[in-house]
Amino acid sequence: VQETTILVNDLIYPIFVTYENKSSEIKSMPGIFRYNIEEALDLSQKAKELGINAVALFPEVPKELKDERGSEALKVNNIICRLVEKIKINSPSLGVICDVALDPYTTSGHDGLVENGKIINDKTLDLLCEQALINSQAGCDIVAPSDMMDGRIKKIRNFLDQNNKQETLIMSYAVKYSSSMYAPFREAISASSNLGEDKKKSYQMDFCNINEALKEASMDIKEGADILLVKPGIMYLDVLKEVKKTFKHPTFSYQVSGEYFMLKKAILSGIFNEEDILLETSSCFKRAGADAIITYFALDIAKILKKGI
Repeated sequence: VQETTILVNDLIYPIFVTYENKSSEIKSMPGIFRYNIEEALDLSQKAKELGINAVALFPEVPKELKDERGSEALKVNNIICRLVEKIKINSPSLGVICDVALDPYTTSGHDGLVENGKIINDKTLDLLCEQALINSQAGCDIVAPSDMMDGRIKKIRNFLDQNNKQETLIMSYAVKYSSSMYAPFREAISASSNLGEDKKKSYQMDFCNINEALKEASMDIKEGADILLVKPGIMYLDVLKEVKKTFKHPTFSYQVSGEYFMLKKAILSGIFNEEDILLETSSCFKRAGADAIITYFALDIAKILKKGI
């Protein structure tokens, strides 16, 4: 009588890649590393061998390559483009998702351009289009705008189509809340913590709102989003359920770094049994309507499922 079943192909594995030659563990995410490009490639192959069909890539960019415009994001030989090319040579059938946002690349740590202390929405869109295109040209299957600028889905879709990249999918971070749960991620990509008084509240969503989530999702569908993403995860399952129920559109969810930290610490302390809690939490995403789950536990869950537990 079990109504919900979690499968390996429900999982997407996020991978951090660094410009450094040596990989390093992320202090706030025990067991998760920033990998050099060769080790990141090996990890992507390991995910594929376990039955995971897609990876999501995130860069750690050194300070000397950051500037106000996030120029490194627009270079065809940046770390993400090089890794995408290597993955596609070694495992063409593995889906590759590339984040589209400027925050890993800017000195401010913001997802968009900043002028006089404010995010400049429209000027940012041109840069996001260029970033999406070079990722697509490198071979990624899905570009994932996580920036939360208004109007970017339509503009990116049109720009990709004009450059013969009609088959590249867009996974919109349609519903991305301004959450405290992203702190370990920002450490992982060495993004600036000097975000100003408003931080990212002027463009990410108020966590008190749910009707706004439906409005944002509706706009992105009309603009051409192939997939919607709801972020964060467990604490926002009500939002995930409403979005999926309302639009019946492909909808993913992201078990974010702060959720990983809390669960991992509880597992390491012996409070939770690892297999039990990972199967329960992943099943909760699926029950709420997620068509896929981005989770740092993807390899662990895949191994559990492979054992038949």
